[in-house]
Amino acid sequence: MSATPLLTLSLSPVDGPRPETTRRITRGVARLMVDLGHAPLVEVALPNGRRADVMALGPRGEIVICEVKSSLEDYRCDRKWGDYAPFCDRFYFAVSTGFPHTVLPDEVGLIVADDFGGAILRDSGPQPLAPARRKALTIAFARLAAFRRPF
Repeated sequence: MSATPLLTLSLSPVDGPRPETTRRITRGVARLMVDLGHAPLVEVALPNGRRADVMALGPRGEIVICEVKSSLEDYRCDRKWGDYAPFCDRFYFAVSTGFPHTVLPDEVGLIVADDFGGAILRDSGPQPLAPARRKALTIAFARLAAFRRPF
């Protein structure tokens, strides 16, 4: 029986080198997730062809996706963020301190981050995943994390 995996097991960055601002925000978001007790992975390919900049698994099995926006132009050019909702319990935009927060939609969470960490300025309302999807995503997440470990 052949099944399509929910997460693509990609061991290399999808888009090549990341711009410095994006890298710094991503690093800060990953550190924040660890501080919150979540296990983060970066650049996770999703079954719908999208890529989550940061995907984290929480201590109670909740799945968080953070979409990093390095500039206002980056945000305005990218309207695919709604495509992440079917794959997480909570969704956040992650931006730097100089980003104009008022342009971001109120219905999603907001994280401000830099190289050293981050802070949640607006929590994301929970949108619980269906149990079967949560189980499949959790297994795929664990496998992806294991395959990314150096041998």
